[in-house]
Formats: sequence, structure tokens, C-alpha cells
Amino acid sequence: MSTDSPVNSPVQPESTTGKRVRNFLIAIVAIALSVALVLGLRTETTSASLAKLSEASTSLEVAVSNGKPSLVEFYADWCTVCQKMAPDITQLEQQYADKVNFVMLNVDNTKWLPEMLKYRVDGIPHFVFLGKDGESIAQAIGDQPRTVMSSNLQALINGDSLPYAQASGQVSKFSAPVAPTASQDDPRSHGSQVVNQ
Repeated sequence: MSTDSPVNSPVQPESTTGKRVRNFLIAIVAIALSVALVLGLRTETTSASLAKLSEASTSLEVAVSNGKPSLVEFYADWCTVCQKMAPDITQLEQQYADKVNFVMLNVDNTKWLPEMLKYRVDGIPHFVFLGKDGESIAQAIGDQPRTVMSSNLQALINGDSLPYAQASGQVSKFSAPVAPTASQDDPRSHGSQVVNQ
């Protein structure tokens, strides 16, 4: 009498190679999903926030002439600290938009080179607080807690001295491009002259 029934049949164990391949595939899929999730969230929240801040930005020309104090931020899309602060700046803008101009100047745009040199921008984010007359009152560089920025903005609105002036936090290093100058003594100038105005 045979005892080979489906209940008593021996089960073949999965090979070691098969287990390794299956575990490897599971690990690869998990890593890929994690990376996709992180990149998706980062793109959705931080880059979009910098883009939205830039779109909603008051122009510098208007900000220095409309009689309201201003917060000028020098930033770049690649700046991780700028991205990190974007949600806080967005909330501050919603809170103070009727009383303060929010100006975003992208350091990758050479149009802002004169301003970068004027305010000595060497790390970003770089914040410049301008009074109602458009004159610089104080600066802050790097990662700033929202409470610090809020206190400074409230003092700016009230015309008081800023409690956290000259504050420094974590920055993304940035070197402003140097404007080229030509000299008649420079053999590369090919006779061109720089006219000072």
C-alpha cells in the first residue's frame, strides 16, 4: 500500500539562490519606491514653494519706492537651505503681505550682480531688511527660524530696531560672479575700453 498522499508528500525547499534573488528584488523595489517618494515630496513641496515665492515676489523697483518696508531674499533654486526655508517664508508672506514687500532675487540671474555686490552676498539665503525708504536696515544670512524672522518683520513694520539683526545660520555657499574689466594693458582686451559712468 502506497502512502504518497498530497498531505504527506515532501515539500521541496526553495533553493538558496532563489531566496537570494527574491530578497534582492524586494530590496531593489523598496529602495526605488523610497527614492521616488522622497523625490516626489521634495519636488512637490520645496521647489514649487520657491517657484511660487518667486512668482508672487514684488519687484525690487516697486519695493524700494512704494513706502512699505521690504524683506529681500537672495536665493537659488539649487540651494537646499532656501528650499528648507521656503514653507516658512511662504507663511510669513501670508501673514505680513499687506505690510511688507517680499522680494526674491535669484543669484543665478546676473541681472542682480550689482545688488549681490552691494549687499556682499557670499552665502544664501541672504536676507536684507529694507526700511520704508528703501534703505538697508539689517541683514541675516542662512537658515533662520520662522520666529526670528517674524520678530524681525514685526520690528521692521513698527520702525523699531530688529531684535535679531546680523543673524547667521546654515548657508549654501555662493560666490558672486566678478564683473570682467578690460584694460588697455591687457592683451586680451583687443583695444576695447571700459567706460566708467
